[in-house]
Amino acid sequence: MKRELPISLEYFSDVLCVWAYVGHVRLVELEQAFAAEIAVDCHFIDIFGDARGKLAASWADRGGLEAYGAHVRGVVERFDHVTLHPDVWTRCQPTSSMGCHILLAAVKLLDPSLFRATAWALREAFFGDGLDISQRRHQLEVAERVGLPSHELEAILGSGRAHAELSRGQRSARRHGVEVSPTFVFDDGRERLQGNVGYRVLEANVRELLHGGEVGRSWC
Repeated sequence: MKRELPISLEYFSDVLCVWAYVGHVRLVELEQAFAAEIAVDCHFIDIFGDARGKLAASWADRGGLEAYGAHVRGVVERFDHVTLHPDVWTRCQPTSSMGCHILLAAVKLLDPSLFRATAWALREAFFGDGLDISQRRHQLEVAERVGLPSHELEAILGSGRAHAELSRGQRSARRHGVEVSPTFVFDDGRERLQGNVGYRVLEANVRELLHGGEVGRSWC
């Protein structure tokens, strides 16, 4: 049975996740390579909702936030398409990613064509520029640079619609058992790729869905 195009994929990440930062280029390449064949629905999950508390606890016996910052530097140094500001997780220690996630839910509702650009701009503002994007004023500054009016975003945030959109993604994450950033979910949850997955693996999974077999059945 031939699939109807485009086929739907879901992508889950946290704005403050370094693996989502370095892996963003793979998502962009995947969408460009299969522009007419796939539709990617991006959601945000709570990995760094309590960023300082989470990292202080999980890295307590490894040197705390300073050591986590060194770990992030080590990750970024492996890739030549991204940069890291020296203040990240040292002087610049965001409290939470949730403000960005709610803002991005508002952007998706206001102007979906600017959603990807805004998500990337927020990540780049933190990792590349060392800006504390947990602060609302910085979030709105980034959004305005992308071309989004703050007053319209605030109106959507005030209405509760952005919170409902964020909740939609979180429900989907629970349904598919997603707990890692980033995670790709294929074939309505039948396949799941998480963490630092190479582009060729993603590409192979998409090609299998497009050409490899019957609907609801994958051999990869």
